[in-house]
Amino acid sequence: MGYIKSAALEETGYVVLDRYQQELDPKEWLDIEYNDWKSSGDTRFAPLASAKGEIECNGFWNHVPPRTDKDGVWIDSQTALAPNLTRRAQEPGANVGRCRVIELQPNTYADTLYNLHQDDNNRLNPDGTGWVVRGFFNLTDDKDSFFVLRDNRTDPSVEYRIALPAGAQLIVDTQRLWHAATHPGPDPRYCLITSWTSGPELDAYIEKYNGRTNVPNVEVSQDILDAGQAEQARRDAARAAYYAAKGQAEKTAMSEA
Repeated sequence: MGYIKSAALEETGYVVLDRYQQELDPKEWLDIEYNDWKSSGDTRFAPLASAKGEIECNGFWNHVPPRTDKDGVWIDSQTALAPNLTRRAQEPGANVGRCRVIELQPNTYADTLYNLHQDDNNRLNPDGTGWVVRGFFNLTDDKDSFFVLRDNRTDPSVEYRIALPAGAQLIVDTQRLWHAATHPGPDPRYCLITSWTSGPELDAYIEKYNGRTNVPNVEVSQDILDAGQAEQARRDAARAAYYAAKGQAEKTAMSEA
């Protein structure tokens, strides 16, 4: 049968929407409660909706009973402090799973390539229902920052680099695309991330805000691109060697027990 997906995401796996008038927003993301949750860098997260309405960030399948990333429960203590962010997450009318603000500390392009990852959005998602994707609303004015999207984590031949000024809005199939953000800083970057279920509501929202693909890539010097690729390969090799040595050490210890 297959999943219900948005045709707008079929070509590239992402769309960029019209920018939001972010300067009109109160800084609600500074008032809500954060917890330490590491994802592609030095991060914290402040959930607005979670599996059971608690301030935690676990995948819904890690709860009892386990379920897919749909039907998130809004956290009253958080949404009371961030009514505008809550409204924005609910505006499409699509089903919301997890909804949270990420705080990302400054990093480099090389860090980004090493931290590229795919999300496990659709675990336990029944066939024939809407495919879960994620919306990214950049909250701070990060004029030198950009989102990196790749079809293949280690292949730079297809790499989208999306600018992240205040009000930048993206919808990404993050289970399809490898992704992470480059953020030179100096201050933390804040972004609202919402899990939405694909369907006619999300399609209408994408159309309303002129969702488009193949926007111009942020320009990055070839030296930085090449150095980042080399550093990703170096770190990957070091990580593989570490786990190989750890596995060998554990095997040796077991044989001597």
